[in-house]
Amino acid sequence: MTNAPLRTLRLAAVNIDGVLLNDTFSPVLHQLVTEWGGTYTAELEQRLLSQTQARAARVLAEATGSTATEQEVTQAYFAARERYVRTHPVRLLDGAVPLLERLRSLGLELICYGGLEAGHFRRHLGPEASRFTAPGYICTNDFRPGIREIVEDFFALRRDQVLFIDDAASFAARARALDIPFIGHPSAYEHGFQPRLMRAAGVRHVVGSLDEIDEALVRKVDQEAADGTVWRDAGRAAAEEVGA
Repeated sequence: MTNAPLRTLRLAAVNIDGVLLNDTFSPVLHQLVTEWGGTYTAELEQRLLSQTQARAARVLAEATGSTATEQEVTQAYFAARERYVRTHPVRLLDGAVPLLERLRSLGLELICYGGLEAGHFRRHLGPEASRFTAPGYICTNDFRPGIREIVEDFFALRRDQVLFIDDAASFAARARALDIPFIGHPSAYEHGFQPRLMRAAGVRHVVGSLDEIDEALVRKVDQEAADGTVWRDAGRAAAEEVGA
């Protein structure tokens, strides 16, 4: 590939859980919904992922008919997640470190974000945390999904200058609304719906592995950002998916 600098992109914002780390959220949500008597559907998954903890708790209680408070639902969720990770430990996904190296080699600043506190980032990224631009990690639980805040408030960049890499279709839909460069890495969880929901959202670049986010793809997205075509034909793609 050429050594030419990227035309438009300046920052890559990479989601932590589901992109850099394995997905430990979808399995627990599915477990709780089914154990509490609800039906885990694509529509429900869309409403649960990439939400504030409080909103997700309200949605989960509503979907299952639970009378538990937001705090009680949240506590039950994190207790179930703690049990889950004992047998499915949190780990860096294959290709995570090479991905960060590629993004850096293309001249991009890096920021990591997610819904858990910064300790989660430091604990599981370890020495790789030093690859990120200050503040390193942004907890977005209070302002989900956090796209506008990361782009404008934290880095004072234009929307076409930031590439987001995320695993949630609801996040992708917001990126589309803001015309933000985006690459989707949906969870392959067997009971999940994210790959289909991403296609329905009109995402043009959906990858099954982090190795697929290579220099050629990043340069392609960079060119699309420069041309203003990142979400070109998104409406048609969504319509085709719905009609499939």
